[in-house]
Amino acid sequence: MNYRFCLISFFLITCSNIYGQEKDQLINGKVSFVTSKNVYVKFDDTKHIKVGDTLKFLNQKIPCLLVKNKSSSSVVCSAIYECDIKKGDEVYYNYSIKNKNLEKAIIVKELDKDTIEIVNQEKKESRYLQKIKGRASVASYSNLSNNRDDRHRIMYRFSLNADHINDSKFSLESYLTYRQYLKSGESNISRNNIFNVYNMALRYDFDPTLSVVIGRKINNKMSSIGAIDGLQVDKYFGKNYVGAIAGFRPDIFDYNFNSDLFEYGAYYGRISNNINYNSQTTLGFIEQRNSGEIDRRYVYFQHSSTIMKKLNLFSSLELDIYNKVNDTVSNDIRLTNLYVSARYRFNRKIDITLSYDSRKRILYYETFKSDIERLLDDDIARQGFRTRLNVKPVKYLITGISYSKRFQSDNQNKSDNIYGYISYSRIPVIGGAFSINYNRNTSNYMESNIFSLRYSRNLLKNKLNANFYFRYADFNYFNSHIGSNKQNYYGTNLNYNISRKLMISVSGEYSNSSQENNYRIYTKLVKRFYSKRKNKL
Repeated sequence: MNYRFCLISFFLITCSNIYGQEKDQLINGKVSFVTSKNVYVKFDDTKHIKVGDTLKFLNQKIPCLLVKNKSSSSVVCSAIYECDIKKGDEVYYNYSIKNKNLEKAIIVKELDKDTIEIVNQEKKESRYLQKIKGRASVASYSNLSNNRDDRHRIMYRFSLNADHINDSKFSLESYLTYRQYLKSGESNISRNNIFNVYNMALRYDFDPTLSVVIGRKINNKMSSIGAIDGLQVDKYFGKNYVGAIAGFRPDIFDYNFNSDLFEYGAYYGRISNNINYNSQTTLGFIEQRNSGEIDRRYVYFQHSSTIMKKLNLFSSLELDIYNKVNDTVSNDIRLTNLYVSARYRFNRKIDITLSYDSRKRILYYETFKSDIERLLDDDIARQGFRTRLNVKPVKYLITGISYSKRFQSDNQNKSDNIYGYISYSRIPVIGGAFSINYNRNTSNYMESNIFSLRYSRNLLKNKLNANFYFRYADFNYFNSHIGSNKQNYYGTNLNYNISRKLMISVSGEYSNSSQENNYRIYTKLVKRFYSKRKNKL
């Protein structure tokens, strides 16, 4: 009995010393900035804080922030466990927690071996909580004409994002569509059914820095490559990351799986996150094959950044580094794609966007083997420039104008486009929103002028929304017997929320011109589902 008394006394004294040590080594910080993705916390010193550690609010047991990156005086975090975090909130970090738990485990082991499992379970705070978000819809589209066959289409869509299924390291995402085309004539009915899988992938997170994906998925760090059928690995080292892909391109004609189109590649990138500057830059290498032969080999670059919360930059380019003409292989560099854009926000009322792109047709030397010489003779960059200005002069009023130009050296495929709009979101007395839009386009073969009016409002609060519109279009074809073609469009749309997760919409449009009259009917039923588990700690 004396032995047990001494052992328990030793346990209590040791625990009190541990908790006293924890209090003495408390590090306080303050939330300095909050965005939709990150939370920035300021500390006097961060030398004891590591990536992967958690921060808590004072007098709260459950952690609310997970450290992703850090500097000498601040850390970048993501919110966890549905915590409400605001600028100025005080948080704390205790760098002796791991030692405390280890010492507790050693002491408890001497008292009761079974109790150590309970202590370890309390010590472990799961970073993986199940979150499921999905959407299923069915839509029908019918076009009824007075001088051509009627056309009907039914579209089924299903999308699902299931993060950390059953609080595990497994996640699933998918996006599927099924289309039925119906065309009715006097003596026959033709039918064409198309099923497409745009996304179907399973992800496993070994830890917050290492993940593996298998299936069909677009890699956001190399988005221009399109969907990949195969394996993708992504690994972070602090602010740096590396990745690799190995799989197949979807078939270029029907988007189904094609085992002849093997591809592989790797990439390196770096992210930077602080109060005044956020960026992500990726550099990658891709080789694509067709039946074992090299089809395309290129280098890929992508950069996005936000500076001082005012300037947003984005750029991407592709450099082809493989050529094969008449069985002669070379490694000449060919710039196939270049896109740059910048958006500057002067204040809450004015922002401007500029963009430029230069694109050549992508050459697959095995896929287009018989046409390569002809395609190279027509290897002209199709270039474009666009600028847009948005202004909010007074409350509820938004207006903007944009100009875009497409051109190439042989003067083909050129166009000039001017677009302007004005919208008022709260009309006095009658309520609702009203907008006016105008678009003028001039190309090699046609000039068009399109003018539209739209009015929308809630008929039943949070239940029924309606909008009505009129659009006038004048198409003037150059060097054509058609000449000018004027069209009027009258339409309406009703959206009814049956519940928070179930919605039905019905649209109708009538268009008339000198050539024909058309009636269009569009209906859609959408079901959303969402669930998220809360941490029980």
